[in-house]
Amino acid sequence: MVTNDSSLARKIRLMKNFGFAGYDKVVSIGTNGKMSEISAAMGLTSLESIEEFIEANGRNYTEYRVALAGLPGVHMFAYDPAEACNYQYIILTIDPAQAGISRDAVVTLLQAENVIARRYFFPGCHGMEPYYSNPSRGRAGLPVTERLVAQTMALPTGTAVGSEEIQRICELIKFFLAHHSELRKKLS
Repeated sequence: MVTNDSSLARKIRLMKNFGFAGYDKVVSIGTNGKMSEISAAMGLTSLESIEEFIEANGRNYTEYRVALAGLPGVHMFAYDPAEACNYQYIILTIDPAQAGISRDAVVTLLQAENVIARRYFFPGCHGMEPYYSNPSRGRAGLPVTERLVAQTMALPTGTAVGSEEIQRICELIKFFLAHHSELRKKLS
């Protein structure tokens, strides 16, 4: 798209990236419209290896699941084995009351260790523009949504992530939980 209208260009840039203006600040309505022709060509070529990608993601998911099992306050999203799945995301929640540490602290600490972890489904749609400032929406309570928005995160996966990286990430999470009191003090 080409325009000489800087206001329209800004609006289009926001719209093509879900309305994000920064890392997780949504300021307008948007969509995922970022795929270029070269990206589309790469995507089509990648279809030849789709089974390999799914197998790697499934293997990673299982390894994370085993390594994080039984940690207090850490719950991985469980995929239904009866359904076809590409295991594209490793999603977990951190319950701060049980884990002793918040999801945001875990993400911050993982990022400090060069782990590409991020808050997931953040912010919730109701907290984004244009919904947030729309007076007709009222201020309906969404306690379950708010809890999930505050607790859900994603861990890295894919063919570039192997057993060694997964074990390191899981050991870091275990360390964070075991030392949550000292870490909370240092983070605040």
